[in-house]
Amino acid sequence: MREVMEVATTRLVTLDALRGFAVMGILAMNIVAFAMPEMAYVSPKAYGGETASDLAAWALGFLLFDGKMRGLFSILFGASLLLIVDRAEASGQSAASVHYRRMAWLAIFGLCHYFFIWWGDILFLYASVGCIAFSFRHWAPRRLIKWALGLFTLGIVLTSLFFGTQLAVASAPYDPSSPMAEAGREVRNEFAEIDGEVTSELALYRGPYLPILEARLGTAANPFVGVAMTILETLPLMMLGMALFRNGFLTGGWTAAEYRQVARRWLPPGVLLTLFIGWLQWRAGFDYLVSLNAFIVWAGPGRLMMTISYAALLVLLIQYASASAWIARVAAAGRMAFSNYLGTSIVMTTIFYGYGLGLFGDVGRWTLYLVCGGMWAVMLLWSKPWLDRFRYGPLEWLWRSLARGSLQPMRQ
Repeated sequence: MREVMEVATTRLVTLDALRGFAVMGILAMNIVAFAMPEMAYVSPKAYGGETASDLAAWALGFLLFDGKMRGLFSILFGASLLLIVDRAEASGQSAASVHYRRMAWLAIFGLCHYFFIWWGDILFLYASVGCIAFSFRHWAPRRLIKWALGLFTLGIVLTSLFFGTQLAVASAPYDPSSPMAEAGREVRNEFAEIDGEVTSELALYRGPYLPILEARLGTAANPFVGVAMTILETLPLMMLGMALFRNGFLTGGWTAAEYRQVARRWLPPGVLLTLFIGWLQWRAGFDYLVSLNAFIVWAGPGRLMMTISYAALLVLLIQYASASAWIARVAAAGRMAFSNYLGTSIVMTTIFYGYGLGLFGDVGRWTLYLVCGGMWAVMLLWSKPWLDRFRYGPLEWLWRSLARGSLQPMRQ
């Protein structure tokens, strides 16, 4: 196994820059969910798919960003988990105590994010799954990879059975004598209600804050349901991150030829599979059930291949441009990923929701990428000057202080 560079007292610039690219990429994935009804993220038929340019923007997002940036973020969370554990053990602290305090506060941040800011939170999911991933911290990289791929495959199989069954019974010709006829009718009726739900969301998010908060409080179980539904995707990705941290992949410890080999091996099949899944959705007229199966199940293998390839290509880019000022800014954005992630939610909901500028549902898909680019510029412009003066981002400092039970030094 390759030697992993010393991490106890130094920042890993490659890891920071990867995290910076990931937190910016998360916005490219989430921008539609900020600006349009929830189902528009899954199918352009629900909203924002009226023109050829809308469909082209959907295709671009589906191919390049959908699931890949969340996957990269999850992988990096697993790597960061080990980084914190290693530092705790090197300083003589209880790794378990440090880790679980951090996860407990992250879960609280996540629930606050969900209820008070935006429904698309991933922090509670990461905190919950991170508690499980901690159990695998001493596993060898090869064992982590084997189990991660096994669990990921199990997740694909189980979700295929559930959502594939829904698609099958809803698509079957109606036969009153069939025992599945009633189930098929119920599924079709459930998905027929989506257009009405889109209309309700438009009215809700174009309105004031208190009704939005009331609606979220009425769905208090959603963060926990989200953990149950995505654990067999998120846990394997974290385990892969732990393995790729240990074997040096995420810290730039491999040769350029090895990173290129990873990209050559996995990017072409990942792209081709993703394009095929996108074509299936287009061919079905972006039918809701087909798009949901594509989003949750069918695109999974291609997403994983592309996520690993993205990681390899980004490491190569970071190494090539390591001395440049712009990589330093990306790395600073990565060091402040927590602040940038939550800050983005605050800015985007203020732009799109009724208690802010009220642009919800009024901005086309292509234009949303301009908004995304503007927020990327904000991340890059403010993160490095802040870290030139302070040790941590504002929310990183708060998280660290709460987890340690005392105010941490802030100024450099």
